Amino acid sequence: MSETTLNIYDRLEQLGIELPSAGAPAAAYVMSAQSGKTVYLSGHIAKRSGAVWTGKLGATLGTEEGKAAARAVAIDLLATLHNHVGDLNHVTRIVKLMSLVNSTPEFTEQHLVTNGASELIAEVFGERGQHARSAFGVAQIPLGACVEIEMIAEVK
Repeated sequence: MSETTLNIYDRLEQLGIELPSAGAPAAAYVMSAQSGKTVYLSGHIAKRSGAVWTGKLGATLGTEEGKAAARAVAIDLLATLHNHVGDLNHVTRIVKLMSLVNSTPEFTEQHLVTNGASELIAEVFGERGQHARSAFGVAQIPLGACVEIEMIAEVK
């Protein structure tokens, strides 16, 4: 399947991913904002079975579990992007991910945790999903979540 004929919803189905309902903001902000062809998605925290996925990498969670949490965040980001754009096939590029990993000062694998999101985005969008990225270790994330990720996308 060529890059131009890649249907994002077919790809999600092939990956066994059903997009959840887009989340609602938990404070005084919106989940997405658009300026021109650029869509900015607010930070999404990790959830598991509908509840906040809590924990601290390097203390209560390991890298692989953090990577799974980041993948879950990416799915929620796609749901919000779908809600904003109406059709993920209108996404021309995932520009950037910014990841915050709730971690101990000694934990240094934030980049590997964030791969959970980056790898999924690349699987879904192919070349259009190759993005710039930042991954930071932080002392705490709202509600004790283990990972928070925001995304910037370009649309038609």
